[in-house]
Amino acid sequence: MGERSHGLQSWIDRLNEAELPALAAVVQDLHRMAREDTSSVQQLADVLLRDATLTSRVLKVANSVYYNPSLEPIRTISRAIVLIGFENVRLIGLSVSLIDSLLAGAPREQLPQLLARSFHAAVQARNIAGYLMARSQEEVFIAALLHNIGELAFWGCGDEQADELAALLARPGVDEEAAVREVLGTSFRQLTLGLVRSWNLGELVTLAHGTSVKGDPAVKSVNLGMRISEAALEGWDSPAMTELVGRLAGLLGVTREEAMRQVLASADEAVKVATTFGASRLCHLIPHTDLELLRREREQRQTSLLQPDLAVLQSALQELGLLVSRKANINLVLDALFQGLHQGAGLERVMVAVLADQRSRFSVRRAVGEGTGHWQDGFSLAAQAPGEPNLFSYVLKNREAHWMGVPASYSLNDLVTRGMREWLGQGMFFIAPLMAGTREIGVLYADSRVSGRALRHEQFIAFQRFAQMAGRCLEAMAQK
Repeated sequence: MGERSHGLQSWIDRLNEAELPALAAVVQDLHRMAREDTSSVQQLADVLLRDATLTSRVLKVANSVYYNPSLEPIRTISRAIVLIGFENVRLIGLSVSLIDSLLAGAPREQLPQLLARSFHAAVQARNIAGYLMARSQEEVFIAALLHNIGELAFWGCGDEQADELAALLARPGVDEEAAVREVLGTSFRQLTLGLVRSWNLGELVTLAHGTSVKGDPAVKSVNLGMRISEAALEGWDSPAMTELVGRLAGLLGVTREEAMRQVLASADEAVKVATTFGASRLCHLIPHTDLELLRREREQRQTSLLQPDLAVLQSALQELGLLVSRKANINLVLDALFQGLHQGAGLERVMVAVLADQRSRFSVRRAVGEGTGHWQDGFSLAAQAPGEPNLFSYVLKNREAHWMGVPASYSLNDLVTRGMREWLGQGMFFIAPLMAGTREIGVLYADSRVSGRALRHEQFIAFQRFAQMAGRCLEAMAQK
């Protein structure tokens, strides 16, 4: 029988010295880099390269469809940092280290259950943070993932004492807190905070355990993500979930139905994330969103999904070509543009936003697709708010089309403002400048958010072509 540990310091010493020294070192190093402005690509690469297995696991995740939808091969850590971003590679390294250290061997059933809940909470928290703040979403993911690190470490390394606690907790009507204190001599919460301090895991993990800073959007995101992942185990229609969805709707300023859709989409994404990180055995432990109602809804949606139609696409392109020579009016140009992109290329939502009010803001000239009806009346985005650049202005100024949501455009994510996210939602989209010669008119936007399908390369090619043709029509009209 191994030596018993009792009390907070005794457990921290044991976990640091005997059980998890390699994990502690990697986690500390990776977390330190979030705190230091001077952290370089080379420093991050060096930490991951110390362990050949970790390097190959990180590269495998970086090459997955989830992180790298354009499927450009990534063969080195430094290339991964360039393509999918410093913060994403740090997050992958930390997540993979956690999974590999804790799930090695034959873990007790409590460990995969808790780890699955932690991944689910991390994805929920990150997606909530995506609405509330422009940056630090990866930090929120890590804080939620590590929210129960003390309990995770105990179940991973507690040996006989873990068996003892498991037997106690299996008794009907047991007081969980008291049982944990009896076996460990401390609480799981204290053990987490002790490890967080010992490993220097920064403020956010600690703050999310406190009660004094509830107004902080990062802390709100972590706490709500944690609670949603716990309530999901009681059922998507449980009273606890109903209350949390109401709170989320109020926080994001959306309807309860939209909030519930986001929660369910995040649960589906958590399954993808767990698989991507090589922890597919956790997937069945993340509550399934395939309720009968959802299944029916999804089937109806699948049958009505917009499909690309090459004949319509080519016809619309020809029409735009003719309109260039005819110098037609703007409505005919927009008719052909929207027909080509919506019915032709199969893009579910398409919008043209133009500079209005002495070029001070973007307003929607026309939009098509489910849920876009209110864009024309309400959408407004300052063209150049002082100190708050936005993607619309950037695209127009730089005269370049972008496919957002793939690694090549991650560096532009900060330009997607909170206002834009509230109007357009989260996920991939295409955006291109609309020019009449050298005169800036506005931007062309398209996505497939209605079904949540990923955008495809051939759609982006068509999107760029239509943006160019529309520009030629606008230039011809300007020369009338």
